Amino acid sequence: MEQDIEYMHRLMAENKQMVMPLLRYLPWLEQKAGQSVSTNYQGEGLSEHSMAFPVYDSTLMNFVKEASKSSLMDRNYLYIYSRNRLKTHEDERKMIATATWKEWDILRGILSKYVLGGRVKAVLWSEAVTERIFCLVLRKMKEIIEYWDQPFQV
Repeated sequence: MEQDIEYMHRLMAENKQMVMPLLRYLPWLEQKAGQSVSTNYQGEGLSEHSMAFPVYDSTLMNFVKEASKSSLMDRNYLYIYSRNRLKTHEDERKMIATATWKEWDILRGILSKYVLGGRVKAVLWSEAVTERIFCLVLRKMKEIIEYWDQPFQV
């Protein structure tokens, strides 16, 4: 029994190291939830035949850059989605709400879908902010770690 508790403390210490750099973005993500974090560039020199392109908030881009470098990223997130039948934002929110330490990989998969998938389909980044996915995943990860370890000092 004591070995199990010791194992959980070690596991949560590792998870804490992965999540800690991303938690500084949590207040910003909570503030921007439901809002658009991108604009279309309509600068000078664009003719009527030119295509406008999105410009993303710099804080969002810093979050994505830091998250993509972390060991939280799981390149097999598509498998997690198919295995757990996650199809809509509501499915993701339900999974996040009920997650425990046993579903840590699912939380990583949801985060990875939006961070890594956004490299190909950039609208996923702003979608994750608008739909509160980034915010909910980080909050749940923090909650799980604090259950097994001490509260964060951010």
